[in-house]
Amino acid sequence: MATITATESITLDGVMQAPAGADEDRRGGFAHGGWALPFASDEQMAIMGEGMGETAGMLFGRRTYDQLVGHWLSAPEPNPFGGFIRSIPKWVASRADAPVAHPASTLLHGDAAETVARLREEVGGPISVLGSGELVRSLHAAGLLDGYVLLVHPIVLGSGIRLFGEGERRDLELRRVDRTSTGVVIQQLTVRR
Repeated sequence: MATITATESITLDGVMQAPAGADEDRRGGFAHGGWALPFASDEQMAIMGEGMGETAGMLFGRRTYDQLVGHWLSAPEPNPFGGFIRSIPKWVASRADAPVAHPASTLLHGDAAETVARLREEVGGPISVLGSGELVRSLHAAGLLDGYVLLVHPIVLGSGIRLFGEGERRDLELRRVDRTSTGVVIQQLTVRR
């Protein structure tokens, strides 16, 4: 059975919307897109790259899949993630039955909690979710997430879609903390069962 870990860039007030680009996600009139970019560092990239070789696959919501995977596969080579993203198995949870466009990708059409629960039983090894806030909130509510890697940025935005909304309590255990010179605190947490 697979374990599923969500990796999220968040602000101190829990906003996870559009960390990487101005036009990444303007839902709700969000005007702070790209807020994480000033805090990027080589240290952060090295820490985030540590577990890539152990990952059995990546899970995305449709919006993040189209934006993130499309970006890294079209970025000039060499880039730090192009080869990895191209070859690793990718699953896309989506209510829409539209085909997935990138190599090694499989559509999980239907209710995310149901399709991901089946995937979790079929795959051996760790599955990583990047971004995909709506999907992560759905999996969190269904108890399907085993852990989180939270890149907490030293900024308060005051508006935007937050990682966690209303819901049931989940106790987490802090496994590792790393700090970067730009003030990003990377917390690796597991869900207590």
